[in-house]
Amino acid sequence: MKKKASQQQKLLYRWKRKVYATFLFAFCLGSFVFIQARFSGIVASLESLKPRLDQKPQIAFLFIARNRLPLESVWDAFFQGEEGNFSIYVHSRPGFILSEATTRSKYFLDRQVNDSIQVDWGESTMIEAERVLLRHALRDPFNHRFVFLSDSCIPLYSFSYTYSYIMSTPTSFVDSFADTKDSRYNPRMNPIIPVHNWRKGSQWVVLNRKHAEIVVNDTSVFPMFQQHCRRKSLPEFWRDRPVPAEGWKEHNCIPDEHYVQTLLSQKGVDSELTRRSLTHSAWDLSSSKSNERRGWHPMTYKFSDATPHLIQSIKGIDNINYETEYRREWCSSKGKPSPCFLFARKFTRPAALRLLRESILLRDKEQDN
Repeated sequence: MKKKASQQQKLLYRWKRKVYATFLFAFCLGSFVFIQARFSGIVASLESLKPRLDQKPQIAFLFIARNRLPLESVWDAFFQGEEGNFSIYVHSRPGFILSEATTRSKYFLDRQVNDSIQVDWGESTMIEAERVLLRHALRDPFNHRFVFLSDSCIPLYSFSYTYSYIMSTPTSFVDSFADTKDSRYNPRMNPIIPVHNWRKGSQWVVLNRKHAEIVVNDTSVFPMFQQHCRRKSLPEFWRDRPVPAEGWKEHNCIPDEHYVQTLLSQKGVDSELTRRSLTHSAWDLSSSKSNERRGWHPMTYKFSDATPHLIQSIKGIDNINYETEYRREWCSSKGKPSPCFLFARKFTRPAALRLLRESILLRDKEQDN
């Protein structure tokens, strides 16, 4: 009886060993297959990233447009052959798509953001559109600089010169100065935005990645602008809304001329800025004979204005005077004197095409000398 029990125990022991061995073999095989799959996935991911591992930092060009881009031919020539060094994002009216029916440039196809908003001049929607563009552009880790442009902007130099100029410094280019002449500051912004941080300047800024993230992550200054920074009611013949009962209290605050500058001042990064814009606008309209060129907006250059003399005069500007700060900004790049502006506005389509056709644009500085 004892002998029979001993044999049963041996059989049970052998059976357990076989089950354990089978289980161990299955586990090892499964682990091998899993590791191989993971390794293959990692290799595939690295292979897919390989073309971008050696990529240079990109400049993200952020266009604020009404619909299509009327000067796309000029920009198409500007971007030719520079693939991998730039990216493009366009904010147009909601629902507008840059398709083959609305653009002839391959660089702008499907480059519109899909969450655009309706933008009104002189309203906080303009700076909201800027934040939308930045949110999209920041998703690409290769975007290191962020250039804001309007649909009437043109580049003055070649892409290579523009790229070298912008990338030669870690600073952002932000036209920013103390706003002491105009009464645009609304005391209701205090204490969130104290008056000593109130700044003014051009909305056409060039931001580095750190400062772009500050703009996108802002949750305190932007709401103040939405509530208390609004333009003054337009003259009667331009009016698009009733004049408020206490119109004399309006501060004529144009959000896009103050927001980025004031926000960066609030964050204490003024020392990290080159405090000037890279985009030229002609605000001195005193000599203009055209009534439509006076008032709320800078001069629009028409076909007859588009001459070599005009472009050379803009390229020849090498300093900017800031009266409110008793400061004159002498422009430099790589430690040497340089032109102040890389872009200019506002140009009509005929004017821009004339400049491109006559080969007045997109020259390097060395070619101009």
